[in-house]
Amino acid sequence: MLDTPTEIRRKAMDLLARREHGVQELSRKLLQRGAEQELIDIELQKLVEEGLLSEQRYLESYIRSRANSGRGPVRIREELSQRGLARDDIEQALAQADIDWQEQLLELWQRRFGEQPADQKAYAKQVRFLLYRGYAMDWVQKLFK
Repeated sequence: MLDTPTEIRRKAMDLLARREHGVQELSRKLLQRGAEQELIDIELQKLVEEGLLSEQRYLESYIRSRANSGRGPVRIREELSQRGLARDDIEQALAQADIDWQEQLLELWQRRFGEQPADQKAYAKQVRFLLYRGYAMDWVQKLFK
């Protein structure tokens, strides 16, 4: 039970020491641990003001992490939206990410399949996989041309 501002701050700092978090995500985790929303809001605002909690750093870290695990921008955008981040912030972070999405797509496809599909069934399987991973259909079609 987190019932003092000090305990809430300490727990928030523990969570931030492991990895970057968004404000909403950190708030949710603290609520689950029994803290009151009023105290959470006050402490998280202090962390933001001190530069210890940053949505921008969280976005950059999340995008880099997901891209390195083979996820495309469509999927990453959707995941971040579900986590309550603003669409404009997500778009800006994706645009600023130093990631060549076409190259990522090619590397993922080569790792997973390595060769052109032999028939329509294999083609459909490869397309479904790449779309599920979060790459746009026009990029996937371009890959096979």
